[in-house]
Amino acid sequence: MAKRDYYEVLGVNRDVSEEDIKKAYRKLAMKHHPDRNPENPKAEERFKEAKEAYEVLSNANKRAAYDQYGHAGVDPSAAAGAGAAGFGNFADAFGDIFGDIFGGGRGRSSVYRGADLRYNLEIALEEAARGTETKIRIPTMEECATCHGSGAKPGTQPTACPTCGGHGQVRMQQGFFSIQQTCPKCHGSGKIVVSPCPTCRGAGRLKQHKTLSVKIPSGVDEGDRIRLSGEGEAGVNGGPAGDLYVVIHLTPHAVFQRDHNDLHCEMPISFSVAALGGEIEIPTLDGYAKIKVPAETQTGKVFRLRGKGIKGVRSSSTGDLMCHVVVETPVNLTPRQRELLAELEAINVKDEGRHNPRAKSWMDKVKEFFAE
Repeated sequence: MAKRDYYEVLGVNRDVSEEDIKKAYRKLAMKHHPDRNPENPKAEERFKEAKEAYEVLSNANKRAAYDQYGHAGVDPSAAAGAGAAGFGNFADAFGDIFGDIFGGGRGRSSVYRGADLRYNLEIALEEAARGTETKIRIPTMEECATCHGSGAKPGTQPTACPTCGGHGQVRMQQGFFSIQQTCPKCHGSGKIVVSPCPTCRGAGRLKQHKTLSVKIPSGVDEGDRIRLSGEGEAGVNGGPAGDLYVVIHLTPHAVFQRDHNDLHCEMPISFSVAALGGEIEIPTLDGYAKIKVPAETQTGKVFRLRGKGIKGVRSSSTGDLMCHVVVETPVNLTPRQRELLAELEAINVKDEGRHNPRAKSWMDKVKEFFAE
C-alpha cells in the first residue's frame, strides 16, 4: 500500500512553518493515541502515520530531501536500492549535499559558540524591592591558559588532518551521488593535535570556577532573568563565549506575600479593637505605618495602603500593600475575663439580630432549609 503524502497526513500546506507542523502533530497525536482509543486498531495506525510524518517534516534536512525526492528521499530501504547501502539514513546524505551547496554543511566549521549557563539565585523580598549587588561562584569551561585554546603542547601547533587534508570533510562517491560527510578522523575540525597540551590534555578548555558580581535591579520578581553576556562557557576553537542567565527566586517572607507589584499581609487584631475600633501599627518595607480600624470591623476586611508595595522593573507606578484583617479570639482567659464575656454573650442573645446580624441571618437560612 502506497504511503500517503506526509503533508496530507498532518493536514498542512507544503509551505507551513515548523511551529505549525508541531501543532498539527500534537493535535493528531492526542486524537489518535492508542491509550485513548483502546478498541480502535485504526487509531494506532493513524498515530504511527502522524508520528512518521512529523519525524521527517520537523527535521530541516529530511524535509528538504522529502520535498525534492518524496518518500524515496527519506526511506532507508529506498536508499539501499539506489546504491547507498552502508550510509545510514538517506535523508542525512541529502542533508550533507544541501549543506555543501548552501554553505551550511555539518562539520564545515570547527568554531563553535560556547554553551549558555543558568544560575538560580535566591534573594530576599527586601533585596528584590530595593535592588542589590551580590557575588556568585559558578563552574564553567574556560579556555586553557597554557595552550590558549589550541589543545596543543606549548611550542607546537595542531597539524592539518591527513584524512581530509584540513577541510574537515571527506567526499565519498555512492552511485550517482557524491556525498560529503564529516571527517571521522578530526571530527570536522580539519586539524589534529599530535602533542596534546599537558594541562587540558588536548581539549583546549578546562573546567574552572569563577566569581562574578551581579547587579540586581530594583523590582525584580520571581522567575525574572538577568543576562550576563559572554559569561557562559568558552567557545571552541576561538568561538564566542555563551551567556549566563541568572534566574531570580524569592525566598519566603515572614510577613509579606508578593503578587506582582502588590504586597499582602495578615493583620491580627484583638476582639476588643475589632468591636470598639482603634489605631494600630503595621509594618511596611519602608518602616511602620498607622491604620485606623473602625468599630465593628470583621475578619476578612482588607485595608489598602496605596504606594506601599513594590515598583516593578517594567512598571511606571508602585503597587499597594493589602492588609487582611484577622480578628483573634482571646486565649488563656482569666476568671474575670470569662465572667465578662459570659455577661456579654447573655446580652447578645437577648437581641441577636442587632448585635450578631450575620449569625442571625445564617441561622434563619438554616431554619428555612430544614423547613422545606
